[in-house]
Amino acid sequence: MQNIRPSAELRNKYNEISNLCKETREPVFITVNGHGDTVIMNLEEYNQMVAELELLKMLAESENDVMNGRVKPFSESLSDIRKKLQ
Repeated sequence: MQNIRPSAELRNKYNEISNLCKETREPVFITVNGHGDTVIMNLEEYNQMVAELELLKMLAESENDVMNGRVKPFSESLSDIRKKLQ
């Protein structure tokens, strides 16, 4: 369930909101005049989300390479790496 709070609570109850993010590991949605405005989340959760998005991006790029024939056999790649290391 989404935790939604008005912006006044962000000003007046920052520590409570910060602790809530840490304890639940869920974001808190901040509203202004009843409309969504900002999302507050724990830094660890944010870093995890960014890392997962980067991984998904790399996987999508890799899948695109495979679908478009931009791949070569592993043994050939390994040979190329060995040549570069010598």
